[in-house]
Amino acid sequence: MGSDVLPCYVACDISLSMADHIDELNAGLREFRGAVHASLLDRVLCSVIGFGAEPVLVQRLLPMDELADLPAPGVSAGTDFGPVFTFLRASIESDARVLAAHRLQVHRPLVFFLSDGQPTDPVTWPAALSRLTDPAWESRPRMVTFGVGDADGEVLARIGTYRSYLSRDGVRLGTALIASVMHVLSTSRPPGDRTLS
Repeated sequence: MGSDVLPCYVACDISLSMADHIDELNAGLREFRGAVHASLLDRVLCSVIGFGAEPVLVQRLLPMDELADLPAPGVSAGTDFGPVFTFLRASIESDARVLAAHRLQVHRPLVFFLSDGQPTDPVTWPAALSRLTDPAWESRPRMVTFGVGDADGEVLARIGTYRSYLSRDGVRLGTALIASVMHVLSTSRPPGDRTLS
C-alpha cells in the first residue's frame, strides 16, 4: 500500500425503485475499478454501503482491486438519507483510526452518494448531513452525488458539496467516479504524516 491513501465510500440506494438501475451502476463501478491504473491502485481504498430504510455494509474499506458489486435492491420502499449519513460518519471515524495506526498519510475521504429518489425522511436528514460535513471535523468527506432516473437534482446538489452529477445529463457513473478521484489526487496538497488534507 502506498504511503498516502484516499478512502472512498460508495453509498448506494438499494431500495425497490433502484431495480432498473443496479446493472448500470455495477457497470460503472467496474469501469471505475479498471480505470484506476496500477500506479494508483494502492493509493485508493473503497468501501461499499447500501441503504434503503437502513444502511448495510456491503464491503469494508479495501484496495480497489477488491471492489464489490452492489447488491440487488431489497424490498424496502423507503429511502432514508439520515441513517446512512450517520453510518458514514461512524465508518469514517473508525477507518481513520485504523489508517492512522498504520502510519499512513490520509487524504480527506470521498463519498459517492448514488440515488434515484427523494429522501423519505425529509425532516431529519439535513441534521445528519450537517454532522457528516461539519467543517470543524478534520475527517469530513468530500461529497459527490450521482442521480439516476428521476432523482431530485436540487436535493442531490445540496448534498454534493464537492460535485453533483445526473445520469439524465448524459454522464456515466464510471466517468464521474474516475474524474472525482483523479481531481482529488492531482490537486490536493500532499498530506502531512498521519494528517488529513
